[in-house]
Amino acid sequence: MNDDKFTEFVQIVKRLRKECPWDREQTNDSIKAATIEEAFEIAEAIDNKDYEELKKELGDLLLHVVFHTVIAEESKHFTIEEVIDSIREKLIRRHPHIFGDVKVSGAEEVKKNWEEIKLTEGRESLLEGVPEALPALQRAHRLQEKAAKVGFDWEKKEDVWKKVIEEIEEMHKSEKEESQEELENEIGDVFFALVNYARFLGVNPENALRKTNRKFIKRFGYVEKKIKESGKKLTESNLAEMDKYWEESKGQEDKRVK
Repeated sequence: MNDDKFTEFVQIVKRLRKECPWDREQTNDSIKAATIEEAFEIAEAIDNKDYEELKKELGDLLLHVVFHTVIAEESKHFTIEEVIDSIREKLIRRHPHIFGDVKVSGAEEVKKNWEEIKLTEGRESLLEGVPEALPALQRAHRLQEKAAKVGFDWEKKEDVWKKVIEEIEEMHKSEKEESQEELENEIGDVFFALVNYARFLGVNPENALRKTNRKFIKRFGYVEKKIKESGKKLTESNLAEMDKYWEESKGQEDKRVK
């Protein structure tokens, strides 16, 4: 990439910060939620394999990176050069098998070394770097991944599945105790165990649930469309009719697959 293009982009953001009333009012905190939203829009573009949209969304995220940095620079916290230096140094430090003389047998050993190096950088816990702001399903997956890298893991997939069944049974038992807090705890344990099993199967549970959500929206949209075509409102329909159209929507998907 031409360095001049990046420099020009940073200067544009700095000018907006000075001359645009809205940009001038923003803080790192005020644009925090929008930054998170941009990351999710990137994930959606990737899910849809929409590379034109992905290009745009990556540009939006780059804007947020630079905007956050420009705001921080005004308060003498750090500069864009320091941001780049920080990530450059981290990449070199955490890839001793590329920039040093460490030998690795494969990707799993690379990940293990990465976590070990993190602990030498001043972190007190292996789990310290998993943000609380992550969606709970994704955070559970990352926590389990990190613990597994240092050997805190099940040995066999079958044992993980037994744990899933055990947690489901405990959840059913807690229904009878009439304690909402206990029920919530047990349901959380079921989710956590399922996330663990998904990890053993090589499936990212966040991605899997996102696909299922999209599938539900599509199928329910078909149900709404068919009921509307019949001249009725959704509230005038019944479960039997809605279920019929739901099954139809699944049949339409099967035809498209063929």
